[in-house]
Amino acid sequence: MIPTELKKKMNPMLVQVIVISVLVHVMGAFIAGVVTIATIVIQDDAQFEVPPSVVEEEPPREVKVVIRPEQAKVPQTQRLRMRPVSNIAVADVDVNLPDMDQNFTVSAGLGGVGGGRLLGGTRGSIGMGLSDISVFGLKTRAERILFVIDTNRRMVTDEKGGLDSYQVIKDEISDMVGNLSAGTLFNVMLTDIRRIKLFKPRLVPSGNEVHQELIKWISTVNNNAATPGLEGVSGSIMPLLRALPESEMQAAVSWNNGHNHTAFMTQLVIEQSADAIFMITGDHRGFGQVVAPPGEAQLIAWEELRSSAAYQEQAAAFHQEEPEMRQRVANELAKINKARASRGEPPRVLARNSNDVRGTANELGLKWKNPHPGGGPGHTSTSPRDVEKHFTDVIEKLYTSKGQQPPSLNVILFLAGDEVYQKSWEDELKSYVRFFKGRSRIIRGKNEIKSARSAMETKN
Repeated sequence: MIPTELKKKMNPMLVQVIVISVLVHVMGAFIAGVVTIATIVIQDDAQFEVPPSVVEEEPPREVKVVIRPEQAKVPQTQRLRMRPVSNIAVADVDVNLPDMDQNFTVSAGLGGVGGGRLLGGTRGSIGMGLSDISVFGLKTRAERILFVIDTNRRMVTDEKGGLDSYQVIKDEISDMVGNLSAGTLFNVMLTDIRRIKLFKPRLVPSGNEVHQELIKWISTVNNNAATPGLEGVSGSIMPLLRALPESEMQAAVSWNNGHNHTAFMTQLVIEQSADAIFMITGDHRGFGQVVAPPGEAQLIAWEELRSSAAYQEQAAAFHQEEPEMRQRVANELAKINKARASRGEPPRVLARNSNDVRGTANELGLKWKNPHPGGGPGHTSTSPRDVEKHFTDVIEKLYTSKGQQPPSLNVILFLAGDEVYQKSWEDELKSYVRFFKGRSRIIRGKNEIKSARSAMETKN
């Protein structure tokens, strides 16, 4: 027999408790779910705060405050007055001294004996006192100018137009000085073979006052046919060369011989430390043949010749006739001048000094009965190459070694209309001015020199 399972009866109280607990948990879970869903899913719209409004404030008005410092009491002073440039003193420049280191120059290099320039032009310059220069058509620019004028009687001969033509030369230089820029330094040197006279002992600034002084000074030069040149003129000197005292060539150039006059004057003007030099002369053949004194053998031969009986006899006859010839020269010249005066012409000027009886007689065509036997000890010739080397050395000493450019050297050669001037001489002249980076011009006669003037048209 199968046993029957006994059914146990549950406690009703316990059942109620369980039911209530289940209901409470279900309700709690439901509420929790609702809250969770409401928190996560349903969100509030974002809220933005409005920024505070900006209120523009008007800046305060600008207020100018003037602070007036107490002015110090200044004692009353004298009114300042400007001195004219022409009255400003500059350091003396010895005519024989080559050095003039205090100047407004800047080295601009050196090619040969001079760098590239307008006409050989100036040293390297900062432009203070720079002037355009034009003398009888030859032009350059410079701060320091030397005008060299030949006063020798050969400049005032009839064939060249006499004193009238020479007046043109004086006017040309005076006009050029009058047209220089303020501050340009200049000087004028008169020459008569080896004798010179300076307008001023130093280069001086241009200006109206000094210009008027120059006009007055130069008016006395060659204004009388009886006393041309610097013969017996007060203030004229025979200068010495100073650049290379130990040089044998300088000794030769310094020797007073007709062959050496141009070379002597060339070195003398170079020693003046100008930027540009203008030489107006009646005789120029370049450097020419520079000669040195005779050697011992030449002196011995000359002494033997002039001691011979034949020479002594002829010389004595000449000296006996000399007073007679001197009178003949005076008579002939008086006759010529009387005829000239009747035509309103000035007296004739002879190319030779009146003391040179042989020269004046020859110029007037008078013949001697007993001519001079002539002769002399002779001289020692030098090489043209040695002469050029000497002047290169002079330039090196005075300019190149100091970082300065040498001056341009320009020549105006004044000849008579029909005066003989050989082609070889002209070639030598051109070679000479090329050496000094300058130019040359040959002017013939009164009419041509008048038409050649150019200084008056030059403005600065």
